Amino acid sequence: MASEQILIGDTPVTDGALSEEHTNGSSSKKKVLIVDDHPILRQGLVQLINQEGALTACGEAENAHSALELIGQLKPDIAVIDISLKTMNGIELLKNLKIQYPKLPVLVLSMHDESLFAERALRAGAKGYIMKQEPPEKLVAAIHRVLNGEIYVSERMGVKMLHQFVDGRPDASGSSLERLSDRELEVFQLIGKGMGTRQIAETLHLSVKTIESYREHIKRKMHLSSGSELVQHAVQWVKNENSL
Repeated sequence: MASEQILIGDTPVTDGALSEEHTNGSSSKKKVLIVDDHPILRQGLVQLINQEGALTACGEAENAHSALELIGQLKPDIAVIDISLKTMNGIELLKNLKIQYPKLPVLVLSMHDESLFAERALRAGAKGYIMKQEPPEKLVAAIHRVLNGEIYVSERMGVKMLHQFVDGRPDASGSSLERLSDRELEVFQLIGKGMGTRQIAETLHLSVKTIESYREHIKRKMHLSSGSELVQHAVQWVKNENSL
């Protein structure tokens, strides 16, 4: 597998296990695996985690396949993963981790709006969800909370989920996107990134007919009348997400 070179401080390391120097060689510290496809962000997370006395960044991966390999090799105490990953998104990775490594706690760190993705991530197997806009100290606190066996979401999201639990039904004020399944939302996102039906099928390793079926389901659930209207809404949504 080809490696991507990353600079941590002035020292180049490759995608994978970090050197003993960067993990501080301490077995008493909780090991954190970072999964994100942005090298600069990974570098910042490594530095942040290694500044915390009780934590050490044991490795980093830029995609889901590398993450699954490294978890088997490094046996981290927690994984911090992003939703937006190449080849397999974070929700699908969570579902795989739930099957292959059910005891591994996972915290999702994402730019995507928690009102749409937090509950999906928790259902898929995550133990917490925090947005990238939050200050570093909140991320560290979230890691410790998840390591202690707790569930971490923002106060706003916690209140929303509690209301849903008490009422016994989803929040009626939510957007039409909340009615989409995880796969439908993934297809919607790829449409918004400019992909055509065949390209989406190849990316998700599904048939063209299956993607066409997903497109129809999305249009019906979002009350869209045409394919062009679907594309317009998807492009606008992706644009808004990227501007967060």
